[in-house]
Amino acid sequence: MRITIDGVGIRFRRGVEVTQDVTLDIPSGDFVTIVGPSGCGKSTLLNAIAGLLDPAECEVEGRIAIDGNPPGARGIRLGYVFQRDTLLPWRTILDNVELGLLIRHVPRPERARARELVSLVGLEGFEHYYPHQVSGGMRQRAQLVRTLAYEPDVILMDEPFGALDAQNRMLLQAELLRMWERRRVTVVFVTHDLAEAIVLGQRVVVMSRRPGRVKAVRDVKLAGARDPFELRGSPEFTRLEAAVWAELRDEFRAGPA
Repeated sequence: MRITIDGVGIRFRRGVEVTQDVTLDIPSGDFVTIVGPSGCGKSTLLNAIAGLLDPAECEVEGRIAIDGNPPGARGIRLGYVFQRDTLLPWRTILDNVELGLLIRHVPRPERARARELVSLVGLEGFEHYYPHQVSGGMRQRAQLVRTLAYEPDVILMDEPFGALDAQNRMLLQAELLRMWERRRVTVVFVTHDLAEAIVLGQRVVVMSRRPGRVKAVRDVKLAGARDPFELRGSPEFTRLEAAVWAELRDEFRAGPA
């Protein structure tokens, strides 16, 4: 599904202007990553796309549409993966992965794909464990496949791997890329990690300090398969990372808004 963001400004009613005139077109099937200084409105923009902003708390000007429909419209299958896992502690790993299917009244025989996804991300044997019995990386894997299980058309991801160690982060990056390449859903991924933004994104959107605006959009054209373990250090990766950092560094030099 195509996401259209046209002149979007978001201001909290307490007076803080979070974003200003954000315009971005994300074609169906694109994987777009967003980087920017803390407080520039990256997560708020994701919430606006998801239709989660409370009108009593903030005012939104401009237009956001998903395939021409407003956020939250019926018929839009949207998944949201947060930085911290939101697994229900009283449900097992498998039961958590099945949750979206259960809510959508998917018949039990068709819920078998949940077990397949659990196996796909290396959680086979842990299906009947509870979240507190497995590692943080395993919980994030479960959260990721829980979102993928009900096959959303759009996936929004807000620093989903931020709390993981470097090894688990790269493992999940590789898993996410493999799954995206199979289904080509539209993904918008917020991160503070420039390397992660380049490894995952077809395009990297650089936002300015608050009020956040789109400062630059960099196409990512890397030869060969996108292997997070192998891409780092390649000449093209290094060039892109330096270019994105040059755009971002100026925003930190500008000082707080």
